[in-house]
Amino acid sequence: MIPKGLARILARIEEIERSFPRSGNQPASSSPSSFQSVSFDELIEEYAEKYGMDAKLVRKLVQVESGFNPSAVSPRGAMGLMQLMPETCKDLGVQDPFDVRENLDGGVRYLKGLLERFGDLQLALAAYNAGPGRVKEYGGVPPFLETQRFIKKVLEG
Repeated sequence: MIPKGLARILARIEEIERSFPRSGNQPASSSPSSFQSVSFDELIEEYAEKYGMDAKLVRKLVQVESGFNPSAVSPRGAMGLMQLMPETCKDLGVQDPFDVRENLDGGVRYLKGLLERFGDLQLALAAYNAGPGRVKEYGGVPPFLETQRFIKKVLEG
């Protein structure tokens, strides 16, 4: 018997995965992104350069967010390497958040936009984790332990 909390999480994951159609019967971990012949590091470098971001920062963000697991889904519904939320995917035009290239492109673009919006790396990371509305609401880094730990982990590089 699956515990009630775990069953809810699994049901939410299935719901999220159904909202992002796949090509054929391929599992999330083998999205048709051609990343198989290119390493995560090379792709991180590519998208960091494309958007004028520090590749070390992007690499650390991916490590903290998903542990480099392109199939990762959080209990709250964040997906892929950079743990993009469904609404963020829609805003960014990311059709398949489990596609490594799409996820990295959208995630780095999102981080760049937050950095431009808030003008401060800690605030941009807080917005990435807790949402831009929360940063605005609190006039800075929200008082959430999870967000404060997230910022610390990413910046410890």
